[in-house]
Amino acid sequence: MAKLYFNYSTMNAGKSAILLQASYNYNERGMETYLLTANFDHRSGAGRIASRIGISAAADTFDQDSDLFAMIERRLAKGPIACVLLDEAQWLTEGQVWQLARAADDLNVPVMTYGLRVDFRGKLFPGSATLLALADDMREIRTICHCGRKATMVVRQDDQGNALKDGPQIQVGGNETYVSLCRRHWRAAVS
Repeated sequence: MAKLYFNYSTMNAGKSAILLQASYNYNERGMETYLLTANFDHRSGAGRIASRIGISAAADTFDQDSDLFAMIERRLAKGPIACVLLDEAQWLTEGQVWQLARAADDLNVPVMTYGLRVDFRGKLFPGSATLLALADDMREIRTICHCGRKATMVVRQDDQGNALKDGPQIQVGGNETYVSLCRRHWRAAVS
């Protein structure tokens, strides 16, 4: 029986690199994968999953109105796939997570999602909250704070490096915008 997986972390933990490595491993053994990413993240070009270490791959894109079950079903109609690999899972809606669970249950295809657990305010993303509730298997991908402790939080910074406390939950950015911190240093940064 196929499962729904949630691989989560903070920024800069290597989530996309791990996703791409998994896809490569399947492909190397002659098995197809189906890659999905958010359509508004164009940091590496539209329809691309990319890692900071320089690897990337083409992917189909989703937005908040996409029916992911239907997309996976259409892809399966073209031929078998070993699994679905979805990046930026935090931006899924609650309904889309249920669609992914249904794909694992009814289409018998493993669905591996990768994303952030919490936003810069320490709040769960709706997609992440639903994945934490529904996923069959959850794995934390660890990264470290500047102090050497495990980073579990992320700070959004302005152009001067000051931690922001308010703003939209979704804002695409990289090292110029976000810093991963342990909870203690996150609290100090936002207080």
